[in-house]
Amino acid sequence: MANGTKSRKSKKKVIILSIIGVVVLALVLLVVLGSKRETVITVQTEKVEKRTITQIVSATGKIQPELQVKINAEVSGEIIALPVKEGQKVKKGDLLVKVKPDLYMAQRDQQKAMLVVGEATMIKAEADYNRAKGLFEKKLISDQDLETAKTNYSVQKAQWESAKAALNQAEESLRKTTIYSPIDGTVSNLISRLGERVSGSSFMQGTEIMTVADLKSMEAQVDIDENDIVLVKIGDTSRISVDAYPGKKLVGIVYEIGNAAKTKGLGTQEEVVNFQVKIRVLDKGIELRPGMSVTADTETDTRHDVLAVPIQSVTTRTPKMEQKPEEGQPEGVTINNGKKKEETKVDEVIFQNDNGKAKMAKVKRGISDDTYVEITEGLKGGEEVISGSFKAINRELEDGSKLKIDNQQKKFTASTK
Repeated sequence: MANGTKSRKSKKKVIILSIIGVVVLALVLLVVLGSKRETVITVQTEKVEKRTITQIVSATGKIQPELQVKINAEVSGEIIALPVKEGQKVKKGDLLVKVKPDLYMAQRDQQKAMLVVGEATMIKAEADYNRAKGLFEKKLISDQDLETAKTNYSVQKAQWESAKAALNQAEESLRKTTIYSPIDGTVSNLISRLGERVSGSSFMQGTEIMTVADLKSMEAQVDIDENDIVLVKIGDTSRISVDAYPGKKLVGIVYEIGNAAKTKGLGTQEEVVNFQVKIRVLDKGIELRPGMSVTADTETDTRHDVLAVPIQSVTTRTPKMEQKPEEGQPEGVTINNGKKKEETKVDEVIFQNDNGKAKMAKVKRGISDDTYVEITEGLKGGEEVISGSFKAINRELEDGSKLKIDNQQKKFTASTK
């Protein structure tokens, strides 16, 4: 009886251990098989075709007149006449402002009187000198007397010339009390008012009174980054969007490129270096005002019938490293074709669909627009390149990755834009 009970317990124990063994074996097989299962990456693709690509440099700025003149006071005094208003059109030669001239008239009259006195004194000194020369020839006066008469004449002549120059300066100051428009245009900014005092001199810029601008010829002044300015050339065409006229594009031509940089945030992490570019607006059928905000897309290069792929298709990969160091190299230094790791450059690549697997190809690219990039080396045309997703192209794909093509997703995204 006891032996039978012991036998049944042994059989039960064997069965339990067998079951445990089978479960463990099944789990091991699942782990092994699961680890060998190949990841499938869902992507979108597009055929490589020839296209026309126009390279664009975008920049923001302001509308300004091509020709504008700031009117500054050149003499000091009270404004006694201001016959123009802001926005008023003026012709060249029209009176813009008049400063009280009384002080400058008095100075002119004083200089006139001094000139008359100086002229009379000079004439007398000249006569004395001529008389002294005659007496000297007759040996009636000494050399010293002749030299004294000559010196006195020279001094009086210099004083007369100085008085003449002072009169010219006084007359010029009097003329500057009246300012006329130097161009045909519009008073675009009127700062001073009738009765105000302005200051001015020949040595420093005087009070700004107004600005006269030719609003018939306008330009866009935009700031272009130092990395893009090398692409822009005189004569390039620009498409100009004015914030005040949404949906309307104006045509412009680049006619001036600044040589001096405009730096913001100098010495900080936010330092920006730009160059000012002036774009002449060719469209005349729209009213533009100084200071309007604009965005200018300048077409710097156009290439026809070139192989192109979606711009997101081009990514970078680091070449595979050989972990074994060369003889004489310290351990821990990774070598790639005889170069240290820090000298290795990343490759620009695209991925193609090769019978359901990703095939990586090195490429060289040329110019690009907002959507496509020119491929100058690495493709022949007609290849099916992977165009999405961004995550797949930039992180997941490797040479030989298994693919699932889902171009319906791309069509849906395009139709909802």
